[in-house]
Amino acid sequence: MAQAKLPRVHEEPAYVLHRYDWSESSLILEVFSRRHGRVALVAKGVKRPTSQYRAVLLPLQPLRLGWGGDAEVRTLRSAHWQGGHVMPSGDTLLAGYYLNELLLKLLARDDAHPKLFDHYADAVLALAEGQQAQAAVVRAFELLILREAGLLPALDLECASLAPLLPDAHYRLEPEAGLRLTEPADGPSALHHALSGACWLALQAALDDPYPFAALLRACEGARGHALRQPLRQLLHYHSGVRVFQTRQLMLDIRRLRPAHPPEPSSRP
Repeated sequence: MAQAKLPRVHEEPAYVLHRYDWSESSLILEVFSRRHGRVALVAKGVKRPTSQYRAVLLPLQPLRLGWGGDAEVRTLRSAHWQGGHVMPSGDTLLAGYYLNELLLKLLARDDAHPKLFDHYADAVLALAEGQQAQAAVVRAFELLILREAGLLPALDLECASLAPLLPDAHYRLEPEAGLRLTEPADGPSALHHALSGACWLALQAALDDPYPFAALLRACEGARGHALRQPLRQLLHYHSGVRVFQTRQLMLDIRRLRPAHPPEPSSRP
């Protein structure tokens, strides 16, 4: 029986996650769209100086895309910048690339996640505007993508016993087993990476909020966001199957190259 022809897509909200060279004049794009999820597109002739899409198909920019075709890699038909904000720069640009890498590693192609798309759009906007702490934006999105992918355990229950968390007790997040009560006998390392039950309960409440991204930004501010970095990193590495995310390693390499004390400004013009 003949395979049903896929309908052509018009004016789909989307972001470019990554670009690969396909030929001297064309690119393969990995895009994240609201109603179709991750999609691979070939952008023919887009590298030519005369291409109208050359300056449009950039990461971390809200776009409207059109495409068609029945192959695994569809053909880009139209692309328009939706407007709304400028591209993040500096460390926030690398943070945005990190969010893109999470989407590429944790989501399958052609699997729609419209709520996660909206959270991603909010996260990119927050990074571009620079009014929120970068670490809080990253932690909030990490929690949301893990939940959307079905990889985040309940944060209000001790997973082995299904007992409700005690606010004053401490629990560590284990990739294989979820939240586990931490005892003094577990050693200083386990205690160091454990968070209080009150902290985990606050995060679960933020996830259950009607506007979870905004609620998680508040919940991940300051010391709590810093304490979450290690357990969330372990969970992401475990489920993505990678030891080090490339964008995170790039961030660390750049920071090592920066001088500890910036040079004094020269008096010369």
